[in-house]
Amino acid sequence: MKNAEELRKNLADVFRQLQAGEIDAKDASELANLGGKMINSAKVQVEYFALRKEAPKIAWLEQDAES
Repeated sequence: MKNAEELRKNLADVFRQLQAGEIDAKDASELANLGGKMINSAKVQVEYFALRKEAPKIAWLEQDAES
């Protein structure tokens, strides 16, 4: 995933595939779980910087991130 926006688009696609019967619930659940772990990792990073009273640019949270 290049950024959080791409993650949201991919998770929306997983939801669409689940509704269409193109993917089973177990696989959809695992993909959603991995997406949640990515978001939680970014959340920890944001909280760490907030505690240090810093405001760094976190590329993964930027919509136009290239990394």
